[in-house]
Amino acid sequence: MAATITTKAKKEPTGAAVEGGDRSVPRSNRMSFRIRLRRDKSLIIMTLPAVALLLVFNYVPLFGLITAFEYYDPLVGVVHSEWAGLDQFRQLFQDPLFWEALRNTLWLSFVQLILFFPVPIVLALLLNTVLSERLRNFIQSVVYLPHFFSWVLAITVFQEMLGGAGVLNHFLAQHDLGTWNIMTNPDTFALLVTSQAVWKEAGWGIIVFLAALAAIDQNLYEAAAVDGAGHRRRMWHITLPGMRGVIVLMLVLRLGNALTVGFEQFLIQRNAVGHDTADVLDTFSFYYGIATNNYSYGAAAGLFKSVISLLLIWGANKVAHAFGEDGLYRK
Repeated sequence: MAATITTKAKKEPTGAAVEGGDRSVPRSNRMSFRIRLRRDKSLIIMTLPAVALLLVFNYVPLFGLITAFEYYDPLVGVVHSEWAGLDQFRQLFQDPLFWEALRNTLWLSFVQLILFFPVPIVLALLLNTVLSERLRNFIQSVVYLPHFFSWVLAITVFQEMLGGAGVLNHFLAQHDLGTWNIMTNPDTFALLVTSQAVWKEAGWGIIVFLAALAAIDQNLYEAAAVDGAGHRRRMWHITLPGMRGVIVLMLVLRLGNALTVGFEQFLIQRNAVGHDTADVLDTFSFYYGIATNNYSYGAAAGLFKSVISLLLIWGANKVAHAFGEDGLYRK
């Protein structure tokens, strides 16, 4: 009898073993790859277009990075172009225009981080306090709309408002206050492009934060209200902690894109304020690489930007882990 009991105990897994993972599950009960593939066939088919776009536009072009180490000639191709080693990077680091573009990029990225990053968070918190669902949906639609405008149209709107013949200068001239063409003023260019980014993209940026607010348990607000907590205390002790993980994630992604402050926006306005103010790394790669047929030089500048961005996002993620947050992934 004792032997029979012992044999049954060996065959039946304990609760701890089951909770430990798939190792305690008999092989006969595991789903084969073919069965799982058949089960998730619809989901896999849905993701194929996104995977194809990712491969074509993000991974296949990585092959072109080799041109940064060549004297690339389109007539002979990548394989047969003369090898340059690190000559392109030596020339890049000795170019004062490159350091000027890098300085502009870092300055504009800092200004946008301080003035633009908190705006979607504040908008999401304000929309969350609107009780009328119809009014909330209307405000969301109005705020989202500029995201679908091209940069040409967005800058045209600002030109009509703040340009030399815009609404602002007409108002100033009618009241004998002089004129002020903000669109061509290098001193206010950082504030101008940041305000353009806020108007165009802040509404789209609140989507993630609204989703984070929707995930907060509403019972916490009710319990806090019963205990006498006011609106500010509930926001400080419930809302913001509930959004903290998403805020840290978006901040890490923002720091990873610190050197990518925009291309079309600065390309359009470069002639108005001058290259010494509006040139960033992206426009530098275009004007001094592609536009001059010096493709290897532009590729070297682009590779430098990509490596620094990777280090920034890695460092920001490490800092997030040090403060106990997940960041891009759980540690």
